[in-house]
Amino acid sequence: MKKVLSIAGSDSSGGAGIQADIKTLTMNGVYAMTAITALTAQNTMGVYDICETDPEFLKKEIDAVFEDIFPDAVKIGMVSSPELIETIAERLRYYNAKNIVADTVMISTSGSSLMKLETVNVMKEKLLPMADIITPNIPEAEILSGVHIESKNDMKKAAIVMGNLFGTAILLKGGHRSNSADDLLYADEQLRWFNGTFINNENNHGTGCTLSSAIAANLAKGYALYDAISRAKKYISGALTANLDIGHGKGPMNHAFALKDYFSERN
Repeated sequence: MKKVLSIAGSDSSGGAGIQADIKTLTMNGVYAMTAITALTAQNTMGVYDICETDPEFLKKEIDAVFEDIFPDAVKIGMVSSPELIETIAERLRYYNAKNIVADTVMISTSGSSLMKLETVNVMKEKLLPMADIITPNIPEAEILSGVHIESKNDMKKAAIVMGNLFGTAILLKGGHRSNSADDLLYADEQLRWFNGTFINNENNHGTGCTLSSAIAANLAKGYALYDAISRAKKYISGALTANLDIGHGKGPMNHAFALKDYFSERN
């Protein structure tokens, strides 16, 4: 069985972060392992508090995984301090980790800030160039590229800037554009669109975590990058269509369990 390590924060509401990653990885037929970067008190409506993991303890979490069950892919989610980013980058370099998917979690779906401003530069310098693919949404891409994005042409400009800056593949997610579910991949100096039908669903807490985890799962199983993204897009579209609503606010969507039948053939 293929194995994937998620390095991310815990979401107490279960809809995003480590919890969403474990569900998604499991439903995509891989073995999920975790290194928790922070505890968060959050739900679909906002983030109430963040308690960061000690960098030395995060190092031990990562070491414990790699020294026993070497992962076939690594997904990186919320990392909120320069020290934690430096720890992750150093350990992944030490173990020569492969199939690294970096989800640049800076702002939650509810609009809450999840990353200190001083952390962004450290992430850009030390972590993102190590990734095989980076999956920013439009607000995050604007921060990383310096390009203001209002159109698909702007998305192309930003993707190229980021790809050239970090030397890696970029999947720029279009979900923050009104009535668009089209994502843009920039890889090997080529631009390719992943067209999708916009699904009007307010239960979208954790969609970015879910997509990046599904990509990591498919990379771990040996799919080429384009196919891994295509399968992940199909998975998240199915989850949004299922429209699981279990909360009093927007309702966290347990993407994995909304699609049990869809992935019955996953192995």
